[in-house]
Amino acid sequence: MAKRDYYEVLSVAREASKKEISDAYRKMAIKFHPDKNPGDDEAVTRFKEAAEAFEVLSDEDKRSRYDRFGHAGVDNGAGPHFNEVSDVFEAFGDLFGGGIFGDIFGAGGSGGGGNRRGGRRTRKGGDVSCHVQLELHEAARGVTKVIEFDRHESCTACEGSGAKPGTKRESCNYCGGQGQVVQSTGIFRVQTTCPACQGAGTRIKSPCGNCRGSGYTAKRVKREVAIPAGVDDQMRVRLTGEGEPSPSGGPPGDCYCIIQIAEHPLFQREGQHLISRVPITYPQATLGATIHVPTLDGPEEFKIPAGTQPGEVFKLRGRGMPDPRHRGTGDLLVQVTIEVPKSVGGRQQELLRELAELEHSNVSAHRKSFFEKLKDYFVPDETESQEQSHDRTKQQE
Repeated sequence: MAKRDYYEVLSVAREASKKEISDAYRKMAIKFHPDKNPGDDEAVTRFKEAAEAFEVLSDEDKRSRYDRFGHAGVDNGAGPHFNEVSDVFEAFGDLFGGGIFGDIFGAGGSGGGGNRRGGRRTRKGGDVSCHVQLELHEAARGVTKVIEFDRHESCTACEGSGAKPGTKRESCNYCGGQGQVVQSTGIFRVQTTCPACQGAGTRIKSPCGNCRGSGYTAKRVKREVAIPAGVDDQMRVRLTGEGEPSPSGGPPGDCYCIIQIAEHPLFQREGQHLISRVPITYPQATLGATIHVPTLDGPEEFKIPAGTQPGEVFKLRGRGMPDPRHRGTGDLLVQVTIEVPKSVGGRQQELLRELAELEHSNVSAHRKSFFEKLKDYFVPDETESQEQSHDRTKQQE
């Protein structure tokens, strides 16, 4: 079945603000929540569909790609595919646990059944990011880079418990170890994070001195990342499971490698196409010539036809950048410019003046200096003075 337009799914306009999109998703999630529609398969489908639409439209980069290319711009094989309702809670646990609209449904419902641990919903760990510097030819061919980034790992002294070695965490008396407190209001149950243990379900009486009770210590790690061919500036490559650990026993977050491509002296990039501006001489443009143009594979001979105009563009198909999401390669666009020398030799001047005479072109005098021109401007020559005197005499008569 073809996917519906994400704006249509959330019933918002294409120019809707981020808050309007969040509010629309809130209404859809409440309306089609499985706990409110038990046994209704269509409601479950609409619930997951709304989550997928929100996942894209709430992210500026994904929304921009979706606006330009539709579903093909965001469906890269690793996009949001919520096969189970629990996947929605894993992806947007913060929204359902006190974020935009809180968790208005109880802990025992079907919404997060497969994603709970000891009565508490597990959440994915936070994501981290780093920058990867690439040259243009590395982006074109693909490359493996070694990256470094900071994240937290389990404290070795307390083995991640946060409690002083030799002691243990104690169950929270306020929530009975559940990590959440529930209040009933009619047919709804309002569930909030326990204020005493902050949702952990346990409390530390004697904190670990090494991690100060957090259970984690900062660490700088190195990893290899395979950069696919054709990536563009500011694209992100994900390393699954290399982010922050989950504080509630869920899966770790991801590391996003943000691509930064250095400027190239010969090529300008526009999407999958490359542009190279090549200077040629006036004779080459007029008579035609075979010149060398730069490509990603090195210099290549290219025939310029006679009568080439300044700024004319020639296309070398398939010599641009590959597309990291689909098959195909962009083109290399060679734009020629006419190079005008700042000075020429005596013989060249003679030939150019002969050409100018043939074309009846008005060119600058050959040897008249600036000071001679200045003298003529302030002191008119004899012929001009006689003509002016004759004109004045006729006027007097």
